[in-house]
Amino acid sequence: MATEHATVPARSPYRRTSLIAGILYVLTFVSIPSLVLYGPVKGADYVLGPGPDTGALLGGLSEIIVALAGIGTAVVLFPVLKKQNEAAALGLVAARILESSAILLGVAVILTIVALRQGGTGTDVVVAGHTLAYLYDRIFLLSQSFMPAVCDLLLGILLFQSRLVPRALSLIGIVGAPVLLASYLAVFTGLMGQHDALAGASALLVAVFEFSLGIWLIVRGFSPQAIVALEKRSLSSAAVR
Repeated sequence: MATEHATVPARSPYRRTSLIAGILYVLTFVSIPSLVLYGPVKGADYVLGPGPDTGALLGGLSEIIVALAGIGTAVVLFPVLKKQNEAAALGLVAARILESSAILLGVAVILTIVALRQGGTGTDVVVAGHTLAYLYDRIFLLSQSFMPAVCDLLLGILLFQSRLVPRALSLIGIVGAPVLLASYLAVFTGLMGQHDALAGASALLVAVFEFSLGIWLIVRGFSPQAIVALEKRSLSSAAVR
């Protein structure tokens, strides 16, 4: 007899869905080095300094990958999650699109700083570079704190209710999202600095949730029993309509 979280057979479209979603979730972590790569870009003398722009360009490319993968996670999971709650699943897709849009906007700001460095000199360029660096930090706060908290709260609740993955895993997202949201509000209101250690630590649970979910979906997939229950739920709803 299959265990509660046995893997769905490889030929099942749901196994393929979980595998793709898992790979996309793991891909959303490729931009972690950008935290270091963007360091010089936001420095006081970057726009006037010598040296290549390779780090900034690689960081921008990694964030573009993350933005596209982020949208992909919600789109790929939508056909399954909508069987639990279509409105919430659609909300997850919309939230992921907003999150990814903010990430892409941040990349555009970084690339603008690079363009200033390549094409201009003088005091005005330095002031513009500082302003854009500050703008990137504000955008980052939205794209990496507020919107991920919204996305993971929706996803955690949907997964908890549907039992597609172990509930203990879902709870990490449900608990981690409010912690990240509280941190965002603390930074937004000036109670905590954006680069404080506590602000970084507040994202730990969300990061653990998303990475663990990605690995689980790749290795194990959805619970077969949960899939059967969702199919019955979907058929019952269709019959009522």
